[in-house]
Amino acid sequence: MAVKNPKACSHCSFITDEDECPRCGNKTSKNWQGYVIIVDARKSEIAKRMGLDVNGKFALRVR
Repeated sequence: MAVKNPKACSHCSFITDEDECPRCGNKTSKNWQGYVIIVDARKSEIAKRMGLDVNGKFALRVR
């Protein structure tokens, strides 16, 4: 079984295993740092600061 390295979208920071972001369609990068998991975007102060309105796993920095 092959282990996939997660990638982060260079535009919306969504973390995925795909080469293209399923949320916005932009390319993903293997060069990212840190992550945050948003469980309830409507109530999350972190989601508001990051400009997120959906739940999911997001990178803190993408290069």
